[in-house]
Amino acid sequence: MTDQLPTSTLRLASVVAGLVLALVVGFGVGRLDPDPSAAGAPSAAGSDHTHPPGTAPHDHPAGSTEVGGLAVTSAGYTLAPLGGEFTAGRAGEFRFQIRDAGQRPVTRFAVVHEKPLHLIVVRRDLSGFQHLHPSMAADGTWSVPLTLPQPGVWRAYADFTALTAEGGQQPVTLGVDLVAPGGYAPRPLPPPGRESTVDGFTVDYQGTPVMGTATALRFRVRAGDTSPVLERYLGAYGHLVVLREGDLGYLHVHPDTGLTGDGVSFQLTVPGPGRYRLYFDFQVAGEVRTAEFTLTTP
Repeated sequence: MTDQLPTSTLRLASVVAGLVLALVVGFGVGRLDPDPSAAGAPSAAGSDHTHPPGTAPHDHPAGSTEVGGLAVTSAGYTLAPLGGEFTAGRAGEFRFQIRDAGQRPVTRFAVVHEKPLHLIVVRRDLSGFQHLHPSMAADGTWSVPLTLPQPGVWRAYADFTALTAEGGQQPVTLGVDLVAPGGYAPRPLPPPGRESTVDGFTVDYQGTPVMGTATALRFRVRAGDTSPVLERYLGAYGHLVVLREGDLGYLHVHPDTGLTGDGVSFQLTVPGPGRYRLYFDFQVAGEVRTAEFTLTTP
């Protein structure tokens, strides 16, 4: 005599099998039809956008509204200052460690833009921008000479990509406040504008950011009526840091790999309305300069 399963059990098994098949097919279609905004594919702006060396291609997909630098701990990593007392206008040293979830110093980092870690320092009124490159000791302690030129509260951002135990890469931006005691007179943010001057160079940019969408911004450098020869700095023809007024959120900016005509292009996604400060680093004749802009999105 043959045992027979109840009809209800057979129906349930059929439904489950159908769901599994649908999931498998859907996964396959997704793999065959990748998101065109992913790294390495042409961006929404139509330029060939790639991530810098050392960064996995799926880290920050185009259109992401993610911001970093809002906390000392994120993604299982902690920025741990070692000391941090500064006197305004006096040379000092900033020492810190990047620690994992077990509070162990991290010592393995991917090299991105020719450095394993980039340190951005700016006062909370978005003045006094500095782009620094600390050195790391064998025990995972980073150090860098640092002068906070004016009294006030300053924000330090550690921008890095850690190498995980599984062989993956984890890009993280952590932030911590540094204090230079004294009378603090915050400077008002300059009005929005597309042109800036620095050391005799005029820098402008084209492109209008759209909230939640990757938009190409192209920066052009001029010296009088001529376009100076831009040199590679940290593996690229320019670098762009964007900070949000208020919470000082650090926006992830994707550089295009080469020159776009006579300019340098970046992919920027603004997460919402507000005012942002743009810091564009470029190198001419061996010297790095920074042009600054204020951007307002309604």
